[in-house]
Amino acid sequence: MGKSRTKRFKRPQFSPTGNCQAEAAAAENAEEDDEGPAAELLEKLQHPTAEVRECACAGLARLVQQKPVLPALARRDAVRRLGPLLLDPSLAVRETAAGALRNLSACGGFEICDDMVTKDVMTPLVALLKECSAGLDSNEMSPQEKKDQSKNSIENIANEAVNVLWNICECSSRAVSIFNKEGCLEIVLKYLSRFSTNVDLAISVAHCLQTVTEDNPELLKSFSATALQVLESAMLCPVSSMEYILLKTLVAESCYGTQAGLKLAVVLPQQECTTTSSCTIWNLKDVIPSKSQAEIINAILKILSEVLEMDAGEIVIQMKEAETQRLKTAAETEEMLKNVNGDDLIEDVEMEEIPHKRKVRRKNFVSDLLPPTDKELRETIAVLTAQQTALEIVVNMCFSEDPSDDEWEELSSSDESDACMENSFSECGGQLLSPLCLSHEIHSALTNCFIPKKVFEKTASPNNVALDICSRNPTWKPLIRKMNTIQCRALVCLQSLVSLLDVDHLGGVPALQTLAQHLSQLVFSQPDFAKHDDFLEAISGALRALLQTMASKNISQCMTPDQLMAFCKAGIHSSNIGVRVNVVSILGITGSVLAKEAGTLETLKTTGRFLLEVATKDPSLVVAGEALDALFDVFADGEEAEKASVQIKLLSALKEFQPVFKMKIRKEGRGKYSPDQLCVLDNVKMNLRRFVAYQETVEKRLTS
Repeated sequence: MGKSRTKRFKRPQFSPTGNCQAEAAAAENAEEDDEGPAAELLEKLQHPTAEVRECACAGLARLVQQKPVLPALARRDAVRRLGPLLLDPSLAVRETAAGALRNLSACGGFEICDDMVTKDVMTPLVALLKECSAGLDSNEMSPQEKKDQSKNSIENIANEAVNVLWNICECSSRAVSIFNKEGCLEIVLKYLSRFSTNVDLAISVAHCLQTVTEDNPELLKSFSATALQVLESAMLCPVSSMEYILLKTLVAESCYGTQAGLKLAVVLPQQECTTTSSCTIWNLKDVIPSKSQAEIINAILKILSEVLEMDAGEIVIQMKEAETQRLKTAAETEEMLKNVNGDDLIEDVEMEEIPHKRKVRRKNFVSDLLPPTDKELRETIAVLTAQQTALEIVVNMCFSEDPSDDEWEELSSSDESDACMENSFSECGGQLLSPLCLSHEIHSALTNCFIPKKVFEKTASPNNVALDICSRNPTWKPLIRKMNTIQCRALVCLQSLVSLLDVDHLGGVPALQTLAQHLSQLVFSQPDFAKHDDFLEAISGALRALLQTMASKNISQCMTPDQLMAFCKAGIHSSNIGVRVNVVSILGITGSVLAKEAGTLETLKTTGRFLLEVATKDPSLVVAGEALDALFDVFADGEEAEKASVQIKLLSALKEFQPVFKMKIRKEGRGKYSPDQLCVLDNVKMNLRRFVAYQETVEKRLTS
């Protein structure tokens, strides 16, 4: 049975689309088969007037969000036309060109990003990053001057450029290689060091660092003591807003990657490192004293604990109330000024505040980023993102290996030696493959920081009042999905913790039984739960782990066989292989428990028929193998199980299916499944042969 872990999701980052209404409107109204808007906007990129070039970039930033237009932009070489504008003499053009490339890289996916690298977008992008870095040293404007020129500031351009870099590196290993070769680490760390004055830029860098440090030993060698100190400072920064909570969490994520270890493993001269910066040298953990390892992990989990402590639902409610009050006060103030001074005076003031007489503000036309004035919404999103990230880090801390991203749910099967079951299949039963690993340091930190309790709390359904508030406000509506995602991540995190921690550290037997009731309520309180794949995968995985733990400790289960069968019948129709694997495993676990009890004959027969149908008819060999494994567990031992197997004619069905299963592995295996999955499938095939032999002795004994 494979290890479960969080999926890695590409987080596309979008940019504001500029302040040019005509180009924006043209982009928004573009037809799927109409290349006119794309051609027109691309043509304007060469215009001698900077303002026209800026507006064309803004229009393209909006246009690229319409996927049908992407092929037209590719045919017209949009990347080669936009790339040079990253170094345009006009700062405004640089910013909007970077914004257009940012949206293109976010919407286009892997193919577009790889094509961007092929078309050499990295050359002007790296040059822009270096110029911005140099510009920060010479930028001696006062804080007020910076505020007045924020739209075209060097830091804003750097933020757009870092997001382009992040999106492309997320999708292209060649981009990561260029990142290494061009020394981009030093540049982005310099941006990160400005977290106290520009948290948005620092957050973008933290996201980017998490991506480029993954599976990148060449880069990890580049981390100096100074670089580690920058990370440490960011992790220890005081929290003056919700954005800083997100920053601290993301830096922790950068320090702690997806291999149950801190990603920023670095080879340093023999010297002392501070506690938090030591977290970046996880790959040297064998030579780090155990005491230091404990301090490292505790430093990270303390941050995560503080993040998970926050009540996201209440924050949504409070922040929306604050926004409503702020907008009300602003409206009243504006009305008062009109009454006292008249409209002309207000217009004069606006004209003075907006350079070059541009009266249209960027916030009137944005794509997916929020304008700076939406402070409450931005801070709320920061908290939700931080909580999601914290839960993902906890899951990733639980494993010592990192399977490929495509192996979200690996096949489960028995992994016994050839000597096992030579005389009786019931002697060994199905055992978990690849037992999960948890170091003493992580185990202690998880329990000391009360992580299990906080994760349990996050599995609750989102606050109904918060959901209602968001559903009635278009700009807040996307937060509903974020709140649901947090619940799903918490369920996946729960699966890991239940699989790894002792019952006592989970709160004891009563806590597990309460948890089982809670999960049951989560399932059956949502009549359409089977329609939500993410939720179904997360809840089925959590149930699977919980029932396995309860069965191994002989803890009575709170869900009835009928409830579990109803859940599994709904889940088996999911298109998600992980869900189907989970539900057949759940039946295998519960069936093996029932097989040892009296009066369970009919339930075992129903379970056996269900699993047999899945094993013989599911199109995925992974699911079929799991179903066979579950059959082995259910009918391996017990008088009731033996009677049930004979009555449902299990032996004859498996004999008939055995050559079919072998043929499928031979024909489909090499092309569709990974080496690890094929290894497990071979193991199932071997166990099937033994189980058939065992069933022959059972049937012969019962019918003689």
